[in-house]
Amino acid sequence: MKQHMKILFLTAALLISGTAHSQQYELLIKGGKIIDGSGNSWFYGDIGIANGKISAIGKAGSFSGVKTIDAGGMFIVPGFIDVHTHIEGDQFTNPESANFIYDGVTTVITGNCGSSRTDLKNFYREVDSTGMAINVRSLIGHNSVRQEIMGDAMRKPTADEQRKMESLVQEAMEAGAIGLSTGLIYVPGTYAKTEEIAGMARVASNYNGVYASHIRNEGDFVTEAIDEAVQIGKLADIPVQISHFKVTYKPNHGRSVQTLAQVEAARQNGIDVTIDQYPYIASSTTLDQTLPTWAFGGGRDSLKYRLKNQSIRKKIKTEMLESLKKNQLADYSYAVVAYYPPDTTWNGLSISQINLLRGRKATAEQEAETIMELVGATDRTQMVFFSMNESDLERILKYPFNMIASDAGVAAIGHGVPHPRAYGTNARVLGQYVRDKKIITLEEAIRRMTSLPAQKFHLNDRGLIRPGYAADIVILDASQVSDPATFTSPHQYSKGMPYVIVNGITSIEAGRYTGVHGGKALPYRKVN
Repeated sequence: MKQHMKILFLTAALLISGTAHSQQYELLIKGGKIIDGSGNSWFYGDIGIANGKISAIGKAGSFSGVKTIDAGGMFIVPGFIDVHTHIEGDQFTNPESANFIYDGVTTVITGNCGSSRTDLKNFYREVDSTGMAINVRSLIGHNSVRQEIMGDAMRKPTADEQRKMESLVQEAMEAGAIGLSTGLIYVPGTYAKTEEIAGMARVASNYNGVYASHIRNEGDFVTEAIDEAVQIGKLADIPVQISHFKVTYKPNHGRSVQTLAQVEAARQNGIDVTIDQYPYIASSTTLDQTLPTWAFGGGRDSLKYRLKNQSIRKKIKTEMLESLKKNQLADYSYAVVAYYPPDTTWNGLSISQINLLRGRKATAEQEAETIMELVGATDRTQMVFFSMNESDLERILKYPFNMIASDAGVAAIGHGVPHPRAYGTNARVLGQYVRDKKIITLEEAIRRMTSLPAQKFHLNDRGLIRPGYAADIVILDASQVSDPATFTSPHQYSKGMPYVIVNGITSIEAGRYTGVHGGKALPYRKVN
């Protein structure tokens, strides 16, 4: 019966084009094993592409293509959808987006962790005018909205301020945002209470949006933070996406059993909660996160004042050291600089190493002093923090409602020592966790990278290989796929995906970047 249904489907797919057996397509992919993104098993088939769309699927017979790709021995899969990225500004500086393209990513969701452009209509126009290689859809960031109305105020909004913030969210949704994001460890979002966020999430819900959250805590209070995300989902009647799902620091290792059970319990209770994950045991954020959040209240000028006040500086350091002890860390060697603008020779060094270079003793107290000096010297020091363990990573990876996401921007070769997730996220899953460790199957991994994120973020013509869908396609050599990017040598593109096609345009051909960009802005609704 299954085989009979497959034949019927393929026949119907060929007939979609009307003249399938005599049609000449712009691009014909022949001889591959199609994994359609649904989670179903692969099947042999050919794909005809015209006008940026998949026009026919099946055995080609006599139909042909102006250009033909031989996918023999390889898998043909939908282009990957990365639901957690940060590409704001990259549309001007690096529109080729090669780190994403080589990793099979054809569409990204940006505006995560509460940080986005608030003028989304202009943002989408810029994406199209610069001709990015990837498709782009954006969330509206709560932190960005709050900062525009309240600055870095460490307090509740007034009724008028709440109204103005909700109005900005409404404008963004009407300009094509897919939903609201929060970054509840970052200033000023960390100062917001649940009710404030829920009010803005209700606005996004009115437009059928999504609530994506970098939750308030991923360590000791991770269960409470998950509860808050679920509560906002209930209060606002909105689907919830928990970003870069993890448990951090040694005292919490193993708690993924508990946190995954929370997510599943919420789903069983009718709350649409899903998660995403990058396949690494280190995170990446700013050095600011090692200081207590209250120190940033009122903005960086207020922070600099506090660091100059010796009694307040002592209080900040005391809390830093208490946090270090609570996390069972002897020092700050777990914290490695990815990019420090005032002195790029420190990129790739740990705080412990930098502390010694500054002539200080190798103590946690002296390292805390070094951190405060670095934070006070520049607005942003990007870091890599080694805080997770492999067992939790693999357990989370097995969860069926978990998407694969990089939490990265467009990387520039040679710029800093960034987290390798910017280059190798999907290849790492497919090579290490699918082929080598067999944690999940290939078909399941592809589903997590394609149709699951497409469903969640309303990309209704992507994420599956179907007639009429956008021709975002990756041709994958499962035996060769790998992620050369490492923490010490991250600037290396993924391997084993010799063809990447975006909206019918071949961006990677025979393993080489063509220089032709096929991406476009994908506002959630048409904007005049």
